[in-house]
Order: sequence, then C-alpha cells, then structure tokens
Amino acid sequence: MKLGGYANRIAWVDLSGGNVEYNPVPEEDARKYIGARGLGVKFVFDNGPQVDPLSPDNILCFMNGPLTGSEANMSGRMAIVTKSPLTGTVTDSHHGGWSAA
Repeated sequence: MKLGGYANRIAWVDLSGGNVEYNPVPEEDARKYIGARGLGVKFVFDNGPQVDPLSPDNILCFMNGPLTGSEANMSGRMAIVTKSPLTGTVTDSHHGGWSAA
C-alpha cells in the first residue's frame, strides 16, 4: 500500500546520542491510527506510561498525515505530539503551512 504523506518511513532521532534511525510505517498502524495526531499518540503510548515528561526518554513526535503533500484542500497540516509535563497525559499542537509538506 502506498502511504502517501507518511512517505512510508519514520525517522527516530536520538538527540542524546546523535543517532538517526529510519523505519517503515507499519501498514496496520497507518490504517488503525489515521492521521498525524493518531499515529503520534500511538507512539507516545507505546513509549510507556512510566516515562517522566521531562526526561530524555519522553518522545516528541513531529507528524504529518497521509494527505500531506497532496493537492487535497487543507492537507498542509502537521501535529506535534508528546507527553505533557503539566498534566502527565498526551498533548498535541497543530499547525499548517509549508513546513508540513
């Protein structure tokens, strides 16, 4: 299956170690957790509930959706998903423009 805006890969960037690892987007995840927020929330939950939001183990997901980069209206959107230090739960922020594409 062609995953469109996902570019069929996720870059895992370890800022502490300076490592970058590219992995394909699992087709099952792309279908089940549609969109930037959905896939980002899945990754945050997979990271584990015990992770302190202020620790280096907390992940910060910069996600685009399956229509990003297409000619679909309003498709130039991006979500940033992480575990909030304020609430200890998942939080997200969205923006649009060229950066998502």
